[in-house]
Amino acid sequence: MTVTIHFMEDWEMRSACFNCCVFGGGLFKTLSPIICIEFILGMIGNGVALWIFCFCLKPWKSSTVFLFNLALADFLLNVILPFRASYYLMGRDWIFGDIFCRISLFMLAMNRCGSILFLTAVAVDRFLRVVHPHHPLNSMSVRKTVGAACAIWALTISQTAHLVFDMHITPSGNSTQCESFQICEKSTFYFTWHKSIFVFSFYLPLAIILFCTIRIITQLKNRQMDKDQRIRRTLRFIIVVVVVFFLCFFPSNLTQVVIWIKVTFYPGNCEDYMVLQTLFFYTISLTYLNSTLDPIVYYFYSPIFKKICQKQLKRLWKKAEVPAEEDQTRDTGSQTLTQL
Repeated sequence: MTVTIHFMEDWEMRSACFNCCVFGGGLFKTLSPIICIEFILGMIGNGVALWIFCFCLKPWKSSTVFLFNLALADFLLNVILPFRASYYLMGRDWIFGDIFCRISLFMLAMNRCGSILFLTAVAVDRFLRVVHPHHPLNSMSVRKTVGAACAIWALTISQTAHLVFDMHITPSGNSTQCESFQICEKSTFYFTWHKSIFVFSFYLPLAIILFCTIRIITQLKNRQMDKDQRIRRTLRFIIVVVVVFFLCFFPSNLTQVVIWIKVTFYPGNCEDYMVLQTLFFYTISLTYLNSTLDPIVYYFYSPIFKKICQKQLKRLWKKAEVPAEEDQTRDTGSQTLTQL
């Protein structure tokens, strides 16, 4: 009897917890312009980066291959972002059909997973070159590095392909939701598996990147090489990789873990639960920010990349100045004719 009462109380608390998943339109109308800004900046930044990688940056190195694939993953993400912004603007009402819902969720998840893995590969590459300069992997050809990049894509697709084969359209009142999983759903095997993959695919690469960064810094300081210009550039590059990785992916994973604990062990207290879910949607939008910030990684990667960016910016600045000077000349000429 006592067990039954406790079970009923736990069930009522969980039901109350899941009934808290009611969101106002204000949250999603705020997310929509944020995603639009990420789309514009990401499209420009990664478009320029892909152009530089393909036509200006030669010869390629192993790290160049990984960064090119990172830019490619970001570009694919930017193709989907306008549809996600529209979805949020309409109050989470998906109007593009089931097939495109599956494709968009697959590409969003693929970008997240691919970005994490390629940033990790870049950190490992720097680690081997600085800490173990005579390691056989450092002499790996570009062709073999392309093979490693293909293996990373295969791993990425294997972790996210299930999103293409399952239906994710969920009717909700007068709207249709398109979500890879409902954060308010009861704890099922799929719910637990999805969250485990989501969290594990971040914390393991995070540990690898932090390990590589700490070893690089300590190794350079022990050798007293941290004052060399080239070495300082390597340090700045690896620190930028860590900052971008942490800023874009840590908040959503931390929120995910807290929600998981809340749903599993501390159901109830609707106000706290709704705050956590609101944070979840905002932190998920930060994962899209990586497509905007990754061009900063490319900028610090190579002085050649930096010079090309600066050269193109100067060229655009001069083109913008020429019409302004012509307008000023016309105005001066008009004033002279008027005086005559």
